Amino acid sequence: MINFKTKNFAIPFVVALCSILVPFALIKLGIIDAYSSQILTMAGINATVAISVNMVSGIVGQLTLGQCAFEAIGAYSVIIFSQDLGLPIPVAMLIAPFIAAIFGFLIGFPTLKLDGDYLAIVTLAFGEIVRVILINLKSITGGANGKSLKYSFMRDDLDWGPALSYAVSVGMLIVVIVLLQNFLRSTYGRAIKAVREDEIAANSNGVNIFKYKMMGFVIASFIGGLGGALYAPIIGFIKPDIASFNNSVNMLIFVVLGGMGSISGTVIAAFVLTSVQEVLRFLGNYRLLFYPVVLIAVMLFRPQGLMGMKELSFVHSFDFFKSKIKKSKSNLNQNGKTGE
Repeated sequence: MINFKTKNFAIPFVVALCSILVPFALIKLGIIDAYSSQILTMAGINATVAISVNMVSGIVGQLTLGQCAFEAIGAYSVIIFSQDLGLPIPVAMLIAPFIAAIFGFLIGFPTLKLDGDYLAIVTLAFGEIVRVILINLKSITGGANGKSLKYSFMRDDLDWGPALSYAVSVGMLIVVIVLLQNFLRSTYGRAIKAVREDEIAANSNGVNIFKYKMMGFVIASFIGGLGGALYAPIIGFIKPDIASFNNSVNMLIFVVLGGMGSISGTVIAAFVLTSVQEVLRFLGNYRLLFYPVVLIAVMLFRPQGLMGMKELSFVHSFDFFKSKIKKSKSNLNQNGKTGE
């Protein structure tokens, strides 16, 4: 008999491993073409950035409207550190999220001391400031035309090509999910959730409101920077528009549709909406109407989003199907005895 702890580790581990290795093998065998694999890869990156938005808006309980600014900082940091300063790509990818986290600390420190939606206003302004700076620093960022990276996981000259891009994107997404879920179950994570639910009650129980808001916001900035650190070497080209308000709103839509506070809901929404947007590309600019229509429908019929604040549990799903199979077997045995 498998004990509870072993089952809790083994089932998610097998699911995570299959979600990486099975598509990886299908891409290498050509069953999933390069175009479809790029959609899945982009969905993984979008899910990572959307998780950073959910960390702020759904878990910390503060509205953010410029989270993609941290994605842009992470992406451009990878290009600058690797291409201009000569650092290896993996090292640049490790440094970039910390650069984004530093900016998150600088933005959050004066803002999160205030009550209300000041963070939303500041992050909105911060996103536009980052975008304008990236446009004007042409010698470093390439200006409005963007900047390309000589090394890219998606280039055909690499042996693994699109398969490697998918594995890196989804693999890092899974690492983020695992680490974040464990953090949220810790004392610090429970304190952050307590602040979200009721700041007055949390403060009366000795929880430092500012400290835990800052902690959540810096972690979210780090994850956003990680999304950008994945975007730059995988896509191989980046423009300042990545920090735009529209891009940040798209990430917020993933969170709202998936469920504020639900990590698994955000991931599902990111993969579904990223794929649907490509499927509807034949509609041209009219496909942009899809998001508002879906958002209005969700707000009317399921305002809490797809998952609400719940998380998808593979362990509970396994137990459910296992009980169903046992019930079916027992019914078959009873019917067999009755027939005799």
